Formats: sequence, structure tokens, C-alpha cells
Amino acid sequence: MNSLTRKFRGVIALVCGALLPLSFAPFSLWPLGLVSAAGWFYLLEKRATSGLMEGWLFGVGKYGVGASWIYVSIHVYGNAPVELAVFLVALFVAGMALFPMLNAWLYRRLRSASLLTNAWLFTVLWVGFEWLLTWFLTGFPWLQAGYAHLDTPLANLAPVGGVLLVSLAAVSSASFAIAGYYAEDKRLPLTFALLPWLIAGGLSPFQWVDSKGEDREAALVQGNIDQAVKWLPESRGPIIDKYLALSEPHWGVDLMLWPEAAITLFEHQAADVLAELDARGRASGTAVVLGLPGLERMADGKLAFRNLALGVGEASGRYVKQHLVPFGEYIPLESWLRGIIEVFDLPLSNSEPGSRKQPLIAVNGATAAMVICYEVIYPELVREQARRADLLLTISNDTWFGESIGPIQHMEMARMRALENGRWLLRGTNNGITAIVDHRGRVRHRLPQFSAGVLRGRYQLMTGQTPFARFGQLPVLLLGLLSVVAFVWRQSKKQDRPGVKSKGLR
Repeated sequence: MNSLTRKFRGVIALVCGALLPLSFAPFSLWPLGLVSAAGWFYLLEKRATSGLMEGWLFGVGKYGVGASWIYVSIHVYGNAPVELAVFLVALFVAGMALFPMLNAWLYRRLRSASLLTNAWLFTVLWVGFEWLLTWFLTGFPWLQAGYAHLDTPLANLAPVGGVLLVSLAAVSSASFAIAGYYAEDKRLPLTFALLPWLIAGGLSPFQWVDSKGEDREAALVQGNIDQAVKWLPESRGPIIDKYLALSEPHWGVDLMLWPEAAITLFEHQAADVLAELDARGRASGTAVVLGLPGLERMADGKLAFRNLALGVGEASGRYVKQHLVPFGEYIPLESWLRGIIEVFDLPLSNSEPGSRKQPLIAVNGATAAMVICYEVIYPELVREQARRADLLLTISNDTWFGESIGPIQHMEMARMRALENGRWLLRGTNNGITAIVDHRGRVRHRLPQFSAGVLRGRYQLMTGQTPFARFGQLPVLLLGLLSVVAFVWRQSKKQDRPGVKSKGLR
């Protein structure tokens, strides 16, 4: 490591982490994701580093830029003072940065004398930690490298192995490129760097799924209700009237979708409006799916909130949100945190989740997999339902994050779910992004954010299953596990032979 790089390696790690979010929407500068991974690999491969500082600072840059939208919900909608909001966001970023720090430490422990082998180790650990963050402490699988490649040839890998396989392809390409730059014989590492792109390009003609027939028509209603007044009792009637007025010209479509908590009455209080929607839907042949809260008595006698999606008219079924949002729908360490800021005292912040096995929603003779808001970022949760469905539906309310990058990143992840499962996705939101996405993850129609309106467009029902729908993330995880076992075994052999050291990068 030259003296300049050694002096500024912390700054370089921070910059590499900050570059990664710029590869995602709304910036969509996907080459910067490759630069981010390549730069971090370069730093971690240096002899004169433990990896801990570079790992933590990379994470600070990554989450400091990529999850900055959390500040909006805490300060603007949680009414926390600026100082408290900044402190809480900084605490979150510092905590999330521990995962890249552990990643870097493991890499330094397992690396070998072979730069080529180390490039693969770096890739496997990167993807392994992305998977870890899909479930550890309920999961926060945000900013996964593969999402940046929805509009590159690497997207063709998503129906095969999901976003993790796309991440693996992107990161391996970047790390092998660095290995090739420094290797005496550049042919093999540069071949490995190009291989993911060649394989992905070769998959382009494959049609994993087929259309079930003629196009159908949908109307997605975006009410654009201000979050500051949405839950006020006096707003309930005007909100319902607004959604009915927006919907009026569109009765007769195959499917009408209202967003998450479009109605702010509890299910048992909304009998009249649900009956009206049911009657209008049946008379016009329209399946209506909408979100609203529920209040139920649980087996232990406790009253609990539920985040619901219901089908009426030519739709039927009831879905209860499974994966709740920490600090939004339930409060970890509730006795300590409740009351500190308003966002910890939301009406639905002691919700109960639904079961993992719920019937699909029926829509005009078809079956639809439903996920609510935050759930769409979990590949396996969506896959479990999508493999039984003709169509994907998701309803959301990203108003909490204002004009930040959060809702746009959220939409990008929803697109990936459509591509992975080979299903069209209809996404209805309160103030955007409301969109219709095809089975290849392409946005066919969308409404502008922060305006009331109705998105009317056509969609298709699909049949057949992608490899991802059949096997999920298992093949990628098995590959990663076998690789780590091999690295650990090799490291144990290395310790039996004193004097064997990594050459590293000069």
C-alpha cells in the first residue's frame, strides 16, 4: 500500500460506501456500484489493514447516504427536534455499519495467498451479508447491489436466482476486474470478470413464463392524502368521498386497487362503505382490492391492530400483513421508547402480524398474491405467495418519507419482485409511486408522485414458474456455504504451514 492510500484509506472506504447508493434509483448510476465494490475490495486486500475500520466506514458511507430518508419520517412526521432526529439516524447508521465491519473482518481472516481466490471470497461474503440482512433482527435488506442492475444485462439472472444472484454477478465482476488489473497473467481473472455479463446476455432469449390470455384492465387509485390529517377522525368521511369520486369514472375495469389504509376506519366500522363498494363492483364486474386497518381480539384476550387488504365486488379474500415494520407497526423495547417521539406512538404501532399461510386473493377468476408496503422488499416472502398466483399486488403508503429517495428505492425493489417471479405487479400507493410493472420488471405505466389521480392501464395474467420461483435463494446460498467451508478448510491447512503469507496487492 503506498503512503497516500495508507493515509487516506479511511476516507476512501467512506467514499466507496457512499458511492453504492448512487447506483440505485433515483440516481441509477449503476457503474458506481461496481466502482464501490472494486474500491472496497482493493482496500481490504492491502497487507497493512485489519479491515475493521475500512468495514465500518464503508457501512457509514453506504447507510448514511442510502438510508438518509429515515430522517424525514423521524423529524417531519415524528415531530422530533432536529438534534434528536439526527442523533437517532446517526445511531441507526452506526449500528448498520457493524455488518460491513464484520464482513471485512471475516474477509481478512479467511483471505489466502491467491488474489483470484480472494476475489471470490470477497464476493461470497458480500452476498452472504446481504442474505443475513433479509432476516437478522427481522431484517433490513435495503441497498443490495443487485437492485442497481434492473436495466442492465445482469437483470436476466434475477428469474434464475433472484436479487442475490444479480448481486453475486455484479460484485464478482468488480472484484475479478481488480484482481485482473494486478495479476501478472490477466487472462483468467478478466475472463471471470466478464463471465457474468456473458451468461446474463445468453439468458436474454429465455421465456420462463407465458401469458394466460388476453390483457386485462386495471385502475389504481392514488388519493394523495396528507399524512398530517390522514388519521384525524374528522378526515374519515372526506377521505372515503375522495376515493369514491376518483373511482367513479372507472367502474367496469377488471381490477380496481386502492392503497394501504385507504380507508381509515377499522374493518368493523367500515361495513357500510365496504357494502357499497361490493355492490358497485358486482354490478360493474369490477374486482376491488383495498387496504384498511382492523381491530381484533386475539386468543389471549388482547385487542390488537391488523394491517389488512380486502377484496370486494368481483374480488374476495382477506390478507393480514405478515412482516411488520419495526418502530412503525410494533415498538421494540416498547417500555423504553414509547412516548419519546410521536412516531413511536402511532395508532397502529402495536399491530399483530398475520400467519405465513394465507389464502390468495381472488380477482375476477384469477389469483393474486398480496404484500403490503414494506413486505415487498423480502424476496422469499413474496415468492411463497407468487408461485401460487397469476398476478402480484402490493399496496403502500410511503408518505412518511416525503420527497426523499426512500419511496423511489422502494419502487425499485418492487420491480425486482416482478422480475424474479415472472409476474406482472400492480402497485397502489397513497402518494406515489403508483405503477404497473410487467413480468420483466419494466414499468409500463405510472402516476407522478404527490398528486391525486387514477392510473388506468392493461396487465396480463401469467402462468409457469421461473427457476427462482421454484428454488428461491437456495442455490445461491448453497454455493456461498460451500465456498466458505472451502475457505475455512484452506485457512486451517494454511495455519499448519507456518510462513505462508498472502502476497496481497502492491
